[in-house]
Order: sequence, then structure tokens, then C-alpha cells
Amino acid sequence: MIKTTKVDHIFNSALETGLRSVCILAADNSMKYDLQQLIAFDHLVVHTGDINDAPPSLHPNVHKRNGELLVRRSLVERGLLLMESKKLVKKIVSIDGFYYSTTELAIVFIESLTNDYNSELYKRSCWAVKKYKDSGDCFFVEIFNTAFDRWTNEFQLAEISMGYSK
Repeated sequence: MIKTTKVDHIFNSALETGLRSVCILAADNSMKYDLQQLIAFDHLVVHTGDINDAPPSLHPNVHKRNGELLVRRSLVERGLLLMESKKLVKKIVSIDGFYYSTTELAIVFIESLTNDYNSELYKRSCWAVKKYKDSGDCFFVEIFNTAFDRWTNEFQLAEISMGYSK
């Protein structure tokens, strides 16, 4: 008889979100971002298809996925802690708050990952960072307003299908 053990899943793990954060930070290593910005980037790099004139989404456009935004904070925090422990990311403490940036090992690490998923993730990270640098925080406001509009519609549709609407 084969004994099974609990398997750690890579999806929505510290490893997956940490890898995304490293790619985002390495896309322009002159930049530093706070946690809220990295959460926004984390959502964006896997759902680029939500934006006009953007690369296709890296992850499937699963119906009713906008609730992801609510749980993403702890996932990104755990990923950053993991990548910081591996010396790929560093935390910068300033009078304005906490920021994250890459170390010199980050780009070497990213270049060592040769599968298509990681290559596409890095391309989308570069695209997202460029868009952010062109537009600033207005870029994130537009993305999250669109996501929350969809999320509100999803809740309204769910209420109607369950008979809660007037």
C-alpha cells in the first residue's frame, strides 16, 4: 500500500507570490514599492487581460475571481518574507514607511528560471511596471475600480439567483 502525505500546493503559496514579487521588483531595480503597490501588481501580472491593450492574462479568467483582492495581502506578505529569507528581496525602512526592492541576486535567480510560465510572468511584470511608471498610482486606481465594479456585479447577480433581491 502506498502511503500518501499532505502535498504543499504551489498555487497561492508563498513561493508563487514571492516569485511574482521578485519579478515585479526586478523589472526595474531602480524602483521600490510598498506592500499595497505589490499587492496591486500581484493581481495585475496574472490578470493583464483585464486591461485594454495588454498582454493576455497569465492565469485563467475564472468566473467570480474578484474576491482574490481581499485575500491577496497575506499571500504577498508571506511571499515577500520567503524571498527576503533567500536574499532575493530586501525591506527598506524609511520615514515614509516600509518598501521592498530587489537584491543583486534577484535577476540572476529570474534568469535561471527557464520555463515558459516564468518567462511570461517576467514579461508581464516588465509591462506592468512600465505602465505604472507612465501613469503612477492612477493606473492602480483604474484597475481596482474596474475590479470592484465587477465584484459588486457578481454579488448582485448572486443575490438575485438566491432570491434575496427585491
